[in-house]
Amino acid sequence: MKKGLTTVVVALAAVFALLGLSSQPVKASEPHYTITSDATYAPFDFQDKNNKYIGIDQDLLKEIAKAAGFTYTVKPMAFNAAMQSVASSQADGVIAGTTITDDRKQVYDFSDPYYKTGIAWATAKNSKIHSLSDLKGKTVALKTGTAGAEYAESIKDQYGFQISYFSDSDTVYRDVINGNSVATFADLPVLQYTIKNGTALKVQNPKAPFAAGDLGFAVKKGENQALLADFNKGLATIKKNGTYDKVVNKYLSAKASTFTGSAKDNSTVWGILKTNRAAFWSGLKQTLYLTVVGIVLASLWGLLLGVLGVSKNSLMRGLSTIVVYIFRGMPMLVLAFFLYIGIPAVTGTKISAWTAGILTLVLNEGAYIGAFVRGGFNSVDGGQMEAARSLGLSHGQAMRRVIIPQGLRLMVPSFINQFIITLKDTSLLSAIGILELTQTGTLIVTRNSQGFRVWAIVAMIYLVVITLLTLLSNWVEKRTNA
Repeated sequence: MKKGLTTVVVALAAVFALLGLSSQPVKASEPHYTITSDATYAPFDFQDKNNKYIGIDQDLLKEIAKAAGFTYTVKPMAFNAAMQSVASSQADGVIAGTTITDDRKQVYDFSDPYYKTGIAWATAKNSKIHSLSDLKGKTVALKTGTAGAEYAESIKDQYGFQISYFSDSDTVYRDVINGNSVATFADLPVLQYTIKNGTALKVQNPKAPFAAGDLGFAVKKGENQALLADFNKGLATIKKNGTYDKVVNKYLSAKASTFTGSAKDNSTVWGILKTNRAAFWSGLKQTLYLTVVGIVLASLWGLLLGVLGVSKNSLMRGLSTIVVYIFRGMPMLVLAFFLYIGIPAVTGTKISAWTAGILTLVLNEGAYIGAFVRGGFNSVDGGQMEAARSLGLSHGQAMRRVIIPQGLRLMVPSFINQFIITLKDTSLLSAIGILELTQTGTLIVTRNSQGFRVWAIVAMIYLVVITLLTLLSNWVEKRTNA
């Protein structure tokens, strides 16, 4: 039994080593940076019909880097995750339509302003809400962390409205259109772009935006000052040579279809599926890859926890119980943020989003597997152990040759079911920037504002895959019971 445990531990250690948990220092002479960005904030940051990240922020960053002589890698994710990645030193800088505020200056150092914006508020197209006073007693939908949210929070008591928070813009717009809330606040260019793209909203103050503010590129306070200086240098250069104006005008004056595809393609499920088939396929492959790697490692980890849970050693049983209790009780999203943002903030060691995602799946799913593995071993008739011991086998030999084989056979359906659960749980990893199927859907919706059709496609893809896995489960169960 000790030999079997050692094998499992060594296998887990080897795989986790391959995941690259250790940070690899970049040579000081290489001006290459990791930049995070909001993935769903058109026209500043979004994905075009060719699945390329574009927008005012992205094009300005590209031109600034060219002018200042540095290179970079962009990691798009949710706005809050993007900002926290920089605060925890997971990334060097962030450009995400970030308004420069006194509170943020306590945590970040900002570049020279690269865009002046103002806050607008919008309602459903046929809404009877026309003034801020009409918001009294109503609910307003806001995207977390934005300047629009900050402004709305500052006036909510004055005008007596309630607030609902969401992590992406399209969900905010749909909440208003569907009548769950009556209005939203956001940067004026953002609302104008989404309306031009066909979203049924109406801006109530297009000529008089509130709380005009500056957008800035940010780095962690006291760090990456060379990057900040390079950004400012490049920004000054492109403003002087006219490139800046070309970039901004490109997105504020062009038709939305230039970036989203034709209205005909976006008006049907088949058109969206055909236009974005490469993106859907890529997202599905990443989902399946995460699922397979996650369930294999989680099974090894869960098997170890299960074996420890039926050990004769009370300390080992207690350890197994505690680990299972902790990781079954912790919400997966919290665990993902803890691994990706919390630990690096304390240790200073960078962990890639993919590694954090796999560890999240392994620790969470492995805890559930450990619980049913222990239960499976305990469900084997007690007489089996007595018979094995009466034949001269030690406890470890009896477990390895008699109890474990019988227990694993009983657990096959549970393993397949956990595979299906892991597949669905991968969708939560989109919060830390992993481009799996759910995040792919979010990016497409941000581009074409066709939430119902896109999510119908995503739901059908999940349903087809889960149906196939269910059929596999039934087939395996019949084979093992034959």
